[in-house]
Amino acid sequence: MKTKGAILWGLNEPWSVEEIEIGDPVAGEVQIRMEAAGMCHSDHHIVTGSMPMASFPVMGGHEGSGVITKLGPEVKDLEVGDHVVLSFVPACGRCPACSAGHQNLCDLGMGLLSGLAISDGTFRIHARGENVIPMCLLGTFSPYMVVHETSVVKIDKDIPFDVAALVGCGVPTGWGSATRMAEVKPGESVVIMGVGGVGMSALQGAVASGARQIFAIDPVPWKREQALKFGATHAFESAAAAIEPIIALTNGLMAQKTIITVGEMRGEYVEEALLLTSKFGTCVVTAMGAMTDMDVKLNLFLFSMLQKDLKGTIFGGGNARVEIPNLLNMYKSGQLNLDDMITRTYTLEGVNDGYQDMLDGKNIRGVIRYTEADW
Repeated sequence: MKTKGAILWGLNEPWSVEEIEIGDPVAGEVQIRMEAAGMCHSDHHIVTGSMPMASFPVMGGHEGSGVITKLGPEVKDLEVGDHVVLSFVPACGRCPACSAGHQNLCDLGMGLLSGLAISDGTFRIHARGENVIPMCLLGTFSPYMVVHETSVVKIDKDIPFDVAALVGCGVPTGWGSATRMAEVKPGESVVIMGVGGVGMSALQGAVASGARQIFAIDPVPWKREQALKFGATHAFESAAAAIEPIIALTNGLMAQKTIITVGEMRGEYVEEALLLTSKFGTCVVTAMGAMTDMDVKLNLFLFSMLQKDLKGTIFGGGNARVEIPNLLNMYKSGQLNLDDMITRTYTLEGVNDGYQDMLDGKNIRGVIRYTEADW
């Protein structure tokens, strides 16, 4: 079928919304009419080259929700009309990682940036006569998409689509960074470095885990204000500005848990975070940096002598088929605030405006909403 999509044709170029052609679903695939797509910072990493794709052009979008409109052969447990969320990490359920309970590290992830469909190793999307690589084999910046069933999670039909889109990436990544990877416990002090969509989700995870003090760090005044509304007890413009107050507020112990959720990870942030982390404390690196960046600033003496723990994480260490329904159930019961995380909504044609707003610090999360005019 012919539809439209936001395509990136080269580094540091704007997204181009233009006609694309999408193939029909083959064995194990479904066609989805998209309702909403979250505008995650990771898609901007493609623009800057921090996330190296196999080639261009690339269709953006890896956060989204919609309705199944067509089934390919051999699809199990999904039906036309199902409401679904797309998971940016497919889960086969059989590989060594999945079998060990780490579906967020499924072996199918090795092909996420190649553009080759899981089902048959071909391309599903074409534009201007060329093969198009969909971000994370999804490409939610289009009103329609064809994806493998391992990337699809069925949800309840009473969940708003814009809210549902957020739990495909940013919310579970941040929430799990606090609750699972950092293992925040009642009474602990927690630092959240960067309070965009992922950081605000980590903040909510720390609140739900019973943290006594939550120190939000972000250079944007408006985001610091929002962090306090979401449950942070203190907010600072930088790690340097936070050191002395945290020393005073923790009686010199510092924070037991530190979580880095900035928009773009840099090597020097590790040492900044570890300075704010207590003895035998844990620092979780959730933010993504450039693939080519190999330099990390780290005081090796203090790292070992104070027995600190440094962790990386993807999808908050959780399994999409468990985490996505659980988080949406928490939303329905009022235990998780997703409505206020959606700062602005955009049309697909406004995708570049949305990313500029993100870079300008105006959004916690921007969301693209599709309408009948798009379908």
